[in-house]
Amino acid sequence: MASIVSMVTGQLRHMPAGGLPHDLFALGIASNIRIDRNSTAMASSDFGRIVEAAPEAILHPATPSDIAALIRFSASSPAPFPVSPRGQGHSVRGQSLAPGGVIVDMPALGRGHHSRINVSADYVDAGSEQLWIDVLHATLEQGLAPRVWTDYLRITVGDTLSKAGIGGQAFRHGPQIANVQELDVVTGTGDMVTCSREKSSDLFFAALGGLGQFGVITRARITLEQAPKRVRWVRLAYSDVAMFTRDQELLISKRASQAGFDYVEGQVQLNRTLTEGPKSTPFFSEADINRIAGLASQSGSSAIYIMEVAMYYNDSTASYVDKKLEKVLHQLSFVPGFVFTKDVTYVQFLDRVRDEEQVLRSAGLWDVPHPWLNLFIPRSRIIDFDTGVIKHLLGGTNPMGVILRYPMNTVKWDDRMTAMAPLAGEDMFYTVGLLRSAVVASDLALLERENQTVLSFCDKETKWWAAAAEKAHAEAEKAHAPAEKAHAEAEKAHAPAEKVGMMETADALEMVPSNPESQ
Repeated sequence: MASIVSMVTGQLRHMPAGGLPHDLFALGIASNIRIDRNSTAMASSDFGRIVEAAPEAILHPATPSDIAALIRFSASSPAPFPVSPRGQGHSVRGQSLAPGGVIVDMPALGRGHHSRINVSADYVDAGSEQLWIDVLHATLEQGLAPRVWTDYLRITVGDTLSKAGIGGQAFRHGPQIANVQELDVVTGTGDMVTCSREKSSDLFFAALGGLGQFGVITRARITLEQAPKRVRWVRLAYSDVAMFTRDQELLISKRASQAGFDYVEGQVQLNRTLTEGPKSTPFFSEADINRIAGLASQSGSSAIYIMEVAMYYNDSTASYVDKKLEKVLHQLSFVPGFVFTKDVTYVQFLDRVRDEEQVLRSAGLWDVPHPWLNLFIPRSRIIDFDTGVIKHLLGGTNPMGVILRYPMNTVKWDDRMTAMAPLAGEDMFYTVGLLRSAVVASDLALLERENQTVLSFCDKETKWWAAAAEKAHAEAEKAHAPAEKAHAEAEKAHAPAEKVGMMETADALEMVPSNPESQ
C-alpha cells in the first residue's frame, strides 16, 4: 500500500496505511461500506484544512447497531483499526480523521424514513447526526428551543456535545453539555448503552466533552425552554480592556443576569484588522467600521473590544424591551455614542454566522486553513493575557478571522464531565477563541508559530504564578513563625501556673467530705 501523506503544522509527514481485515467485509454491514477512492477522499480532510489523512473505508450506517457492529469487530480483531465518527467534519486538527481505518458517516443515520428529531414538552431527542439548525426549526414548531447555542448552527449535535458546546447563553445555563438529560452511546467495545446522571453515569459524564474517546454518541436528550419571538441585538465598543472586562463580569453576575441580557459575548478587533480588513460585515456598515477604526486611532490602543449582547422578547413584552435595555446600558462603561443595535427574529439571530459564511464562500475564503486555538483563561489572569498575548504577541498581525471572548460562571459547569472549567478556585473564567484563517499559504506557518508562542507564554506564566504563589505562601509561613514561637513560649511560661491551679483545685476537692447519701 502507498503511504498516506498528511500536513501537520505546515509540514508534510508520512503516515503508514495498512489494509483492513478481510473478515470485515463478511459482516452484515458490508453492503454499507465503501472503499472507492472518491468516497475515502471526501473524508480525508476537515474544516481545519491542516491535516490530511485518508481512511481505508467509509461506513454509511443505517442504524446505530451498524456502528456497534463495526466497533465490536475492531475491538475483538487481532489487528484493531481506527474508527472515527464524522458529522460535518468540523474539527480543525484532524480529530475526525481515521488514517488507515474506517470513518463512520454519521449523517447517514438521518437518511432513513423516520425522523430522528422528536420533540416533547420539555426536551428533544435528537440523533447525533442532526444539524443544530434542523433541531432549532423542529423545536420552534412547538414554540420551544434548546437553551444554549454555538455561534454556528450547521454542525451536528454529536459534534458539539463531544466537545462542550459554548455560546453566549452559557453564562446562564452552562455549555450545551450541561443541558443534556440522557445519551445513547456506542462504547469502545461495541456495547449500546443508554446513560444519564442516574444510569451508567460514569459513561454519561465521560462522553460529554470527551472528544469521542469514550464512545460514539448516537442520540441526545436535550433540555428545552419556551422560545422567544424576537431579539434586540446590540454591540458596544470599548477602548479600555479593564472597563470591557468589568462590564462582561457585571453582566454575567447573578444580580445582573436575572434582569439583563440573555446572551453575552465579546470580540477583540486588532487595529490592523479594522483598517485593512473587510469594509463592511452583515452587522456593521462601512460607516460603522470607519467610526470604530477612528476610535482605535484616537485612543492609541492596539485593539478595540466589542461587547455583543442580546435581549430576547415576545409580542407581550415588546413595549418593555427598550426601557429594559436602556436601564442595563446605563450601568455600562462603553465609549459614549458607540452603541449599535439591530432588531431581528430569534432565528435570524441564532443563525447569524450563516450570513458571514455566505460572504466568505462567495469570496473563496471559507475552505482555507483554520489554525484555530481555543483556551480557558482564569478570571484573575485575563488582563495579563490581554497584555501579553493580544497586545504584545498578536498586536501587529493582520490575519483574517476573529478573536472571541466568552465570560463564564464556573458554577454552571459540571466538573464530573470530561470538559470542565479551570481548577483555579475562581467563580468566573473566560473562553478565548483565536479563530483566525490562513488566506495565503505563508499565513499558515505564521499563525502556527504564533499559536505555539501563545501556548508557551501561557505555560511560562502559569509556572511563574505557581512559583510566585508558592513563594508567597512560604514567606507568609516564615513571617508567621515568630508569632507561633512567641505563643508557644507564652504557653510554656503559663503552664506551671496552670499546673499549680489544677493541683490546688484537686486538693480542695479532696478536702471536701463526701456526702454519704450521694453514694
